[in-house]
Parts: sequence; structure tokens; C-alpha cells
Amino acid sequence: MLQQTKGIVLRTIKYGETSVVCSVFTEMYGVQSYMVQGVRSSKTKGNKAGLLQPASLLDMVVYHKPQANLQRIKEFQSAYIYQSLQEHVVKNSIALYSVELLLRLLPEQAPIPELFGESMDYFMRLDKAEVDKVGNYPLYFSRECCNMLGYNITGNYSAKTPHLNMQEGGFTAFPPIQRPFMTDEDARLVGLLLDVRSLESVSQIPMNGATRFRLLDWFIEFMHSHTQHMGEIKSLPVLRAVLH
Repeated sequence: MLQQTKGIVLRTIKYGETSVVCSVFTEMYGVQSYMVQGVRSSKTKGNKAGLLQPASLLDMVVYHKPQANLQRIKEFQSAYIYQSLQEHVVKNSIALYSVELLLRLLPEQAPIPELFGESMDYFMRLDKAEVDKVGNYPLYFSRECCNMLGYNITGNYSAKTPHLNMQEGGFTAFPPIQRPFMTDEDARLVGLLLDVRSLESVSQIPMNGATRFRLLDWFIEFMHSHTQHMGEIKSLPVLRAVLH
């Protein structure tokens, strides 16, 4: 059955001489795997393969068969043409981290329209943002994934609850017996991150690179504690190397 849907490319793997298999987070059907035939052929008009890079935003016409492991795309075109994201090393590294997070976290064939809409908006805003304002974007996106997938952090940071307990998933009055946990300044910053409602606001939270990655490591470990299939985030070392 032919259906129209928007999609975010998460991963593309070469298949045979001229084809690819893409993992795409779609608005209507969640994460789906698509066979795209002939897209790498020299006879293909235009740079269609270039539209299938990770983080590409697509308008698609697809043949959808419920429960099928591999779907087919009839037509696709760019839903948004990036101006700087794919060329700028910092923005591109943030985008690759973000799509890998979606790839690792999302269940297959399960629509999550709220997270899809948030993700589309996030990638477009990342593209348009000034590069010196995007340092906290990975933290914001990690928080949004936690919230929308039900991995909630409870309570609030305060002088009475200054410890962030991973096992309990919230702020506590006393430090937990087991690590990892956060306390004092790092816990306060997480409290600020949980309160912000926009990318513009998260950009105003001051922190250096070392602090930023301590917090990001905590969020990743927190997500690991909720899902066993997440695996290693392979784009993280590159993000550490370019984002300071």
C-alpha cells in the first residue's frame, strides 16, 4: 500500500553494486528499514544517494507492508535542505550523535509522533543556529529522548535534595551508596537542564567542555539503565574531540 510520510535517515548501508538499505525514523510508522534500489548507479539522475546521509530529512512515498522487515521506497526528496549542518564539523558531529541516539533507543515499527516532530525541529534549528550556541544541544536532545521515551528524572535540585541518584531516577536528600551519582554543581546544572523549554534557553546555561561531557556521560548511563539493547554510542569520541 502506497503511503506518504516524512522521515529522518538514521543509517545507510551499501547493498550490492547500486543499492542501499536505510534505517529511517518515519512519522507514520516509526523506525523502518528500506531498500532503495539503483540509487548508487552512475545512470541515476541527480545526487539521490546524497539525500540518504544520516540526519537527512525526507518527504517519502513508500510501499508499506505491516510487519515486513524490509520495506521499499517509491519516491523520496528532501524535506529540508541543510545550509551548514553537513559541512560544519561541530554541527555535523552533534547531528551524528543525535541520530545514533535515536537509532540505539527507538524500538522498530513503533510510531512516536511527538518525538519525531521534536527531532525534525531540532535538526532544522541545529542547522540554523550560530555555531557558538550549539554546545549544549546534545544534552538537550538527550533529555528530550529520555522524557519522551518515559525515562523520567523525578524531583528538583535544591539545598535539601542536592544529589542526583541514577538508581532512583531523581534528586535525593542523601547520596546513594552506589555510583554513579551526581552532587553539588553538576546536579544543579542537570536541574537547570530539566527546566529549560527551548534550545535557545539551553544555550544560555554556562558550562565548560569537561562539565558538559560529565553530564552527557551521566545521561547516556541513565538511558543504559533503562534499556538493555542501547549498546555503545560510537559517535561519542568524535563529538568529544570537536566540541569544547
